Amino acid sequence: MKTAELELERIRKLTQISIALSTQHDIDRLLEMIVEEARWLTRADGGTLYILSDDGRHLNFAIVQNESLRVRMGGTGGEITWPPIPMHLPDGRSNDQNVSAYAALSGRTVNIDDVYAAAGFDFQGTRHFDQETGYRSRSMLVVPMYNHEQDIIGVLQLLNAMDARTGEVVGFSDESEKITEAMASQAAVALTNRRLIQSLQHLLDAFITAIATTIDEKSPYTGGHVRRVADLVVRLARKINEATSGPFADVALDADQMEELRMAAWLHDIGKITTPEHVVDKATRLETIVDRLELIRTRAEIIKQDYLIGRLRGRLAAAGMETGGDPAPAEDAFLRAVEEDLDLLDRINVGEARLDDALVSRLKAIGDRRGSTLGGGAFPLVTEDEMRNLRIARGTLTDEERAIVNQHALMTEKILQPLPFPKKFRNVPEYAASHHEKLDGSGYPHGKRGDALALQSRIIAVADVYEALTARDRPYKTMKTREESMELMERMAREGHLDENLVVLLKEAVASGDIP
Repeated sequence: MKTAELELERIRKLTQISIALSTQHDIDRLLEMIVEEARWLTRADGGTLYILSDDGRHLNFAIVQNESLRVRMGGTGGEITWPPIPMHLPDGRSNDQNVSAYAALSGRTVNIDDVYAAAGFDFQGTRHFDQETGYRSRSMLVVPMYNHEQDIIGVLQLLNAMDARTGEVVGFSDESEKITEAMASQAAVALTNRRLIQSLQHLLDAFITAIATTIDEKSPYTGGHVRRVADLVVRLARKINEATSGPFADVALDADQMEELRMAAWLHDIGKITTPEHVVDKATRLETIVDRLELIRTRAEIIKQDYLIGRLRGRLAAAGMETGGDPAPAEDAFLRAVEEDLDLLDRINVGEARLDDALVSRLKAIGDRRGSTLGGGAFPLVTEDEMRNLRIARGTLTDEERAIVNQHALMTEKILQPLPFPKKFRNVPEYAASHHEKLDGSGYPHGKRGDALALQSRIIAVADVYEALTARDRPYKTMKTREESMELMERMAREGHLDENLVVLLKEAVASGDIP
């Protein structure tokens, strides 16, 4: 190939390399490409890429390649265990004797025809490598890598340029030096951009995890809920990707979709940041800031004491101030009735208690019981609001409190929708906010139904229900076994609340032990 044609091919190749570097997302593969393409451009037998440590004190080996020795280390080729190169000596002076450290510190390219004859640098490490491998290091080109802010982020070192005609080792030409510098500059920018994107991704992920953890820790009873749901969601999604038959055989979530789903799972309860703690943590029907059953017990004691005082006063008056003995049996019956009322309230206060007509009638009678104040007034054993809470048909929440809890899904949407998620994560708000929607349209916040619910939202919904049923730390309900939980979820699927195919997949994963 003529010189002009060779230069044209180099320029064409450099353009292709620039495009390839800018589109490569995998940092390990990007590092390998930098060395591979630099070696191709200069016909170098070997190449090493060093990356400057975050503290700027060392050059770390990132990639080592040598065609003759068939060496490929770093990146996808395995870990490099060689110690890093210090940028400064123990006494604080610059490590100018090491050619790579010198290039990084000075920002200058070093082009050496024969390292064994070069003055000013210490190549003992290179000589030792040659002795160990039988290799002969000769020409070397060391190029500092500048990013777009003109900061040095690493060093590209090429070894033993090969003559295209004879295959002999020759020095690196001026053209090779210039084109390597240009390529190193492009590579540095591409690497910096990719590391910046990766850092931002890690920051976003860490921030999301921190917010979710904060919401979890807001309640001592639901701590860990979001983490467990996110784990379940990822496990279910992997099961979908592994399916080779059945309804999910043609479904394949790519890496970005998996990350988008995982992110939505972590954020699905972010709206609870606006939900009052006494509603989220309402363990009994009478609980607000405290369990009001204790207030009722106090009132009951006052009523009993008031009754006993009244009886004793009557007896003393009838006996001419003579003191009497213990209350009559009829009086004991009154005290026992009050205690029975308290026992009944204690049983009904639990969220899993179910009310029938007989219990409702007993509650009405208890609501009529009154005590007397010192001023001659009266107070109820159970206040009107307490009675309304005790009459809750199911669970511990009133309709108003349940509406407050349900509001968290809409708040999740309101919080997440305005955020500028990257395009590949643009569906996070929708997936996260729809985890309480049901296929039959009876869910919330928007009453979506059927195909309007994305598969990702259905996955989060199934994971959320399963975690809630099997959780050990809910004070308002008894933990369900896996078998009981699956029976309930199968019924919910038949009723059109959950995706039946996902429930079947979950059941199989639970049975096989893939999901605990």
